[in-house]
Amino acid sequence: MKKILAFALALSAGHWAFAAQPLLTPAQLSAIPASTAALRVIDIRDPQAYAKQHIPGAVSAPYGKWRGPATNPGELPDISKLTQLVQSLGLTPATHAVVVSSGADATDFGASARVYWTLKTLGLKQLSIVNGGMKAWADAKLPQDNAAVQIAASSWQPQLDTSLIATREDIRKNLDLSNAALVDSRPDAFYQGKTRAPAAKLSGTLPGAQQLDFNQWFVPGTSTFVDTAAAKQIAAKVQRKQGEDMVAFCNTGHWAATDWFGLSEMAGLPNVKLYAGSMVDWTQQPDAPALENQPSRAESLAYDARQWWQRKFK
Repeated sequence: MKKILAFALALSAGHWAFAAQPLLTPAQLSAIPASTAALRVIDIRDPQAYAKQHIPGAVSAPYGKWRGPATNPGELPDISKLTQLVQSLGLTPATHAVVVSSGADATDFGASARVYWTLKTLGLKQLSIVNGGMKAWADAKLPQDNAAVQIAASSWQPQLDTSLIATREDIRKNLDLSNAALVDSRPDAFYQGKTRAPAAKLSGTLPGAQQLDFNQWFVPGTSTFVDTAAAKQIAAKVQRKQGEDMVAFCNTGHWAATDWFGLSEMAGLPNVKLYAGSMVDWTQQPDAPALENQPSRAESLAYDARQWWQRKFK
């Protein structure tokens, strides 16, 4: 009996090492043996929250470290910066990296999805997100501590997998050739051009884009991502011609990371890309092409005036 149990545990450890699931419940993560050398839990909350309590053994890598500059936070950081970051976390191609955020709401999930996507673009294959984040972990009454975690740096030199990335130039070609399904992950007000991100220069959406509001991926009233069957139903709403790429975008590649995760990792669709810079990047280019749902010049000036008034007097 003991031999059978040991064999089962070995199979279990091998399963986690070679077949990581995109989503893990807190219970599933806690069941992975703590001695599993390849496991690395990456806590992307702010340093204060991490220092107060975290999953035992988790390392801290706040979300801001994975983002671009204030002028375009969705921009993918330089490969040298990302290399330093993943090396400091001790990551290697053999690592099973598990990303955990606060679990506060659906928007918070986008941080985990964006870090997951970034790690995948760097070459990691074994990746998971804790479904429900630290809120779900705490609700399950699983262990937490505030112990300092020391990690030996790795010497891994990642290479970008460009098949997961859509650039501004790629989007221009997609529009010229009409050869991609463009997916706007933003809520109605953004998609319809009634509002825009502070760093965006114009309101509206990319020509021909289909809307897939990121909020659809969650069990109503929670920050829990839906299961695979529900994810496939949601993904089926996007129309794509055979052989086309699918590109998710939003304002700064945050909400879009949730759409990318749902479409690619949960629904299992091929050739799904993320436009990291999204609408902020697109509208900051000189002579930005016209958008769909773009308000008139007068409407844009009125919107800018309202925003200025609110910043100045509120």
